[in-house]
Amino acid sequence: MNNLPTINAGIVAVSRDCFPIELSRERRKKVINECKNKKLQITEVETIVENETDVMNALKEIDKKDINALVIYLGNFGPEGPLSMLAQKFDGPVMMVAAAEESGKDLFGGRGDAYCGLLSASYNTGLRNVRLYLPEYPVGMPDEIAGKIEEFIPVARVILGLKKLKIFSFGPRPQDFYTCHAPIKPLFNLGVEVMENSELDLYELYTATKENPEIPVVIKDMEKELGEGNHFPGVLPKLARYEVTLKNFMEKNLGASEFGVFANKCWPAFQTSFGFVPCYVNSRFATRGIPVSCESDIYGALSEYMLTCATELPATLLDINNTVPYDMYEEARDIIGDYTPHDLFMGFHCGNTSGSCMADKAMKYQLIMHRLLEPDKEPDITRGTLEGTIKAGDITIFRLQSTAETELKSYVAEGEVLNINPKSFGSIGVFAVKEMGRFYRYVMLEKKFPHHTAVGFNHTGKTLFAAMNMLGVEDISFNQPGGMMYKTENPFK
Repeated sequence: MNNLPTINAGIVAVSRDCFPIELSRERRKKVINECKNKKLQITEVETIVENETDVMNALKEIDKKDINALVIYLGNFGPEGPLSMLAQKFDGPVMMVAAAEESGKDLFGGRGDAYCGLLSASYNTGLRNVRLYLPEYPVGMPDEIAGKIEEFIPVARVILGLKKLKIFSFGPRPQDFYTCHAPIKPLFNLGVEVMENSELDLYELYTATKENPEIPVVIKDMEKELGEGNHFPGVLPKLARYEVTLKNFMEKNLGASEFGVFANKCWPAFQTSFGFVPCYVNSRFATRGIPVSCESDIYGALSEYMLTCATELPATLLDINNTVPYDMYEEARDIIGDYTPHDLFMGFHCGNTSGSCMADKAMKYQLIMHRLLEPDKEPDITRGTLEGTIKAGDITIFRLQSTAETELKSYVAEGEVLNINPKSFGSIGVFAVKEMGRFYRYVMLEKKFPHHTAVGFNHTGKTLFAAMNMLGVEDISFNQPGGMMYKTENPFK
């Protein structure tokens, strides 16, 4: 994937001038050695920060070494003012951690008091309105600190990805999907750029791409990917042309941004104008780390991209679509285990999921659109979906959304796709999330989230929850366990 930031994390040690500077220096070296043992790339900042002059020297060294994510390490108590200034002036995500004491045999000259110093540092960063990453327990021995740095890397990737992201949108939201419409001002507050275009712009671009020499190459690649699942080879030239259109548009219009995603209107006029459905092309872009959300869902594309940054895997956008029938539940009890029927739902979309995330895949046609646009005839303008069962395995569902009042809110929940035949069409799977029924009622419905959820294909809730905190999102919901009531949950039920 070349649509994600590459993280070059650096570690800078700080030292309060009334503590031995050697303590911070030696402890920093031990952390770096532990990172090497984990095969974790970390760049050493040789400047140790004791005062403001050191801050400026450290920033010069950081810039020279192209460090874009910073670990501030309190090897001893640390100078709260200078280290907070460093965090404030560094243009990137910052983690702050502190050294634990190493031995009861050396608590005179070898005691660093970083446990105490971290409290002062936290207060001072608050004075400067600096939002940084604090691990669940931000104090530790060198091997523990290395583990915390490893957890910081995907969080930093999410934050940096958003700062350099541009969302391209084609077409207004359909009337029946105001649920996907939300103010874009909070995106600019996050540093995300937005470029909205009309469907006519897209059609004009598509028309101008007719003779592009890249099209035959893309057709061959599609044929190779689909293999025996290439049920409608006649539509591939149109799909390949569309793929080249989007690719070239993104390359020409990134501007000041480095990464791009799309939020495109995909029905109903798309089929009658372009002569196909774009789902398969969307799935191929997702494989490359470039989500293309359906129904002009800008925040859906954003959420997919954040999952892609967190996991370095393709993400998808699915409807939280339908319940699992009780007869299917009973048939699969040996697979379902201790999940209740209300823990289950089917995640579905027309055919936009990356083929790498599916247990089986084939080129098909959009059944719902076929009913509407060309009933009682062979599929033509509704061809172009990539359909099949989504692979069994761990997943995370996630959404970052703006309210109508331009306040950001989010949810994140971990679960799994079960190895159960969904017995239906589209890109689809049977999903299991603990306490999903309550989560659906008291988060998704109560807080007015849209029907689309972004899906990542491993457990990455910890990373996304931390990223939300760093971004200043105050409303972060999760699937609370049975003994933990939601704010509006009726205690008398």
